[in-house]
Amino acid sequence: MLRTYEYPKYEYRQPPELKSGKTRRYPVVVVGAGPVGLAAAIDLAQSGVSVIVLDDDNTVSVGSRGVCYAKRTLEILDRLGVGDASVAKGVSWNVGRTFFREEEVYNFKLLSQPDHKRPGMINLQQYYLEEYEVRRARELPNLDLRFLNNVTSAVPRDDGVVLQVETPDGGYTLQADWLIAADGARSAIRRMLGLEVEGKVFADRFLITDVLMKADYPTERWFWFDPPFHRNQSVLLHRQADNVWRIDFQLGWQADPEEEKKPEKVIPRIKAMLGADREFELEWVSVYTFQCRRIADFRHGRVLFAGDAAHQVSPFGARGANSGIQDADNLCWKLKLVMDGRAPDALLDTYSEERGFAADENILNSSRSTDFMTPKSATSLIFRNAVLGLARDHAFARALVNSGRLSVPSFLTESRLNTPDVAAFAGDMAPGAPMDDAPIEEDDKIGWLLDRVGNRFVALVFVDDPASVGPAQARAMGELATAPVPVEVVLVSPQGGAGPQNLRVWQDRAGRYAERYDARAGTTYLIRPDQHVAARWRAFDAQAVCAALARAIGNTESGGAAR
Repeated sequence: MLRTYEYPKYEYRQPPELKSGKTRRYPVVVVGAGPVGLAAAIDLAQSGVSVIVLDDDNTVSVGSRGVCYAKRTLEILDRLGVGDASVAKGVSWNVGRTFFREEEVYNFKLLSQPDHKRPGMINLQQYYLEEYEVRRARELPNLDLRFLNNVTSAVPRDDGVVLQVETPDGGYTLQADWLIAADGARSAIRRMLGLEVEGKVFADRFLITDVLMKADYPTERWFWFDPPFHRNQSVLLHRQADNVWRIDFQLGWQADPEEEKKPEKVIPRIKAMLGADREFELEWVSVYTFQCRRIADFRHGRVLFAGDAAHQVSPFGARGANSGIQDADNLCWKLKLVMDGRAPDALLDTYSEERGFAADENILNSSRSTDFMTPKSATSLIFRNAVLGLARDHAFARALVNSGRLSVPSFLTESRLNTPDVAAFAGDMAPGAPMDDAPIEEDDKIGWLLDRVGNRFVALVFVDDPASVGPAQARAMGELATAPVPVEVVLVSPQGGAGPQNLRVWQDRAGRYAERYDARAGTTYLIRPDQHVAARWRAFDAQAVCAALARAIGNTESGGAAR
């Protein structure tokens, strides 16, 4: 058990179905109270959906699991109400260094632009994130957390799912209109539905050691290939909260997991790395293998898979929890619209398309990282070491070094929900792109673009002067907010001031929005609730916005899948 963390024990409460003996039906049931399941439940509950979360345990994740949370994930956590707590507790970092033997050969910065609210990455033990999510979930009156509720059967039907649940007080039945399966890599729901996971298991083993120590190392990610203290293998060093340092040692496939976990094997490895005089305590030790695989479809009727239940990757690159939380972000706004009857059922198919593409992207990058880190032939090893030897002095070689390409959000540029450009734009904010942040002022209050956009449809219209918007155009902008699926139009301007007909004005005083969105007078962006760009134009046109909105919620026929 950990020295730096005391695991909470969440109270078991007898479900009302056991008290009444009656089967109840709920709009959404989430199975799994990990980071992904809780993110989905919070997102839906914040939008007014009643949610039940079922988990077979009564605490947060035990041991050393997810560590790194990327900027995109932090922005989602902000919208869920747990971003501040996570960043305050976590260790922020932006620089990674790669070493070959005794020399640094490569370094990178995650976030080279100024003026973003969140850092490129934080390191935070997964149990803290789950604790913050549970705390937030308990604040929401329409979210019911049921611990020690183990799902033993899930039977899909055309109009929902029937679940059998076991508790310390016996079993009960409940029905769900929709089921979100976020119950991890060993998903019981996936097994109950007979779904196969396809992919690759890598023939290598890694030793995870979490070490409690005080050290003056910079807050950076350090990765070694063939270091003098661990020859012919790789090592990774990360700092976490509470002066806990994560060290990963590559062991090779032939290593005995039980033998390698023994303190008498672990401690000499750490001393060889840190020096014999460095004082430390072992916080956690485990040995793992890893895999890159996924199920073919993330949607099966009324059952929707997310996180590790849908896809698994190696831990190098921090793609697991980050990708899962982004799954929830993509899914929940779509599910809400379908449940409300404001979008067709087929919109949920795009969840599988878009996040399936993201999973494939993660699996490809994770597999490439693993192949580079663990060459399986003499030829591959010679190539890998040659690249590392050249990387110090040659940019082309640095581009080939792969110690775990770090998690970045997927650009869904080929999604059928996008409206293609009809004008030329510079920069990265194409339809399908996740939004870039920027400092924004409103009513003399300094804030951030992503915080103000929130999780709704927004049309951002750039104007040189808010007073330049005429009455007819202002009226057309305001009418969009009264549609069945409302779109709030916000004026973005280098100048402050009041907008016509109560339109909000966000001042781009620093010019970062104009720079990052290649904005000039008239430039309009339609933003999805998950803060991906749906469409953009060089002039505001209410009819064009309506057509793009219809496409973004699946109300038009359009071929093709997300790429």
